[in-house]
Amino acid sequence: MSRPSLLNRLTFRQLQVFQAVYRQQSYSRAAEQLGLTQPAVSAQIRQLEQVLEQPLFKYAGKTLHILPAADALSASVQAIFGQVSSLQMELSELAGTIRGELNLAAVSTAQYVVPHILARFRARYPEVQVRLRVCNRGQALERLAERRDDLVIMGMVPSDPNLAFMPILDNELIPVVWPGHPLLGAKAPTLDDFAHHYVLMREPGSGARTAFEEFAARERVSLSHTIELGTNEAIKQGVMAHLGVAVLPRLAVQLEIASGLLASPRLPGFPLRRSWCTVHPKDRPPSPVTELFLRFVREILPELNTHFQAPLTPMPGHGVACLPLDS
Repeated sequence: MSRPSLLNRLTFRQLQVFQAVYRQQSYSRAAEQLGLTQPAVSAQIRQLEQVLEQPLFKYAGKTLHILPAADALSASVQAIFGQVSSLQMELSELAGTIRGELNLAAVSTAQYVVPHILARFRARYPEVQVRLRVCNRGQALERLAERRDDLVIMGMVPSDPNLAFMPILDNELIPVVWPGHPLLGAKAPTLDDFAHHYVLMREPGSGARTAFEEFAARERVSLSHTIELGTNEAIKQGVMAHLGVAVLPRLAVQLEIASGLLASPRLPGFPLRRSWCTVHPKDRPPSPVTELFLRFVREILPELNTHFQAPLTPMPGHGVACLPLDS
């Protein structure tokens, strides 16, 4: 008697759970992603292995090893889910609405940009469900490696030929001080003058901190007086409280500079320019909804640059604005 075909025994839920475990390389992280308990994930994998009559994963200590059958299944699952996603998009277009899910992760500095993009995207495609997780650069790299999101939005993309990225907007880093700071009245302040004060910085690995440290190293300026604070908001408050000076994303401080709560002195070499980029692994082609989002971002790039690169305008009598953009 012939055995029932896989078509009659496999379920989409089993494949969904498998895909999460395969990408996360962890039962517990897969359970967290799917909103399930770890025993429920384990039960689904056991049922799938019974259907396939082959083991998919093997634990050695606390390390989960991916077996050859899992690699083979992953390629098929990716193709199956890609076809289902394409079908969903086609049906949505026929019905006059675009539906689907978009899972994004963005580094904390990008939180000043991404909501504006999502607002425009959702206005055009209201049926698309968007999930955004804001994290630091280390967490973003971890999520990228674990393939936990459709896209990661970050600056300073790792030099990895296996990653596909698209620049979406300049991230200008500028020096920030409190109004009335001595540097604002200096004739030609230098980076060394700036670093003579306590410099408030994010945690090691932060994109803004790394960019500034690399610039200081090239200029042979020692950053020997630093205070580490956990968020850009904490750093802004620290500068306003005269705790120290800082280098922050222009977009993170433009309101405070415009209202006279902060100021940006003219220093040679600033602004430091990086780009926020969308990033995803090359071997994981974007889903139809993700591709739709990427096309949308490319379409509105001129509008974004016009909106976000408007010059800073401090209130009269409140210090000096940052250097103008290069032509």
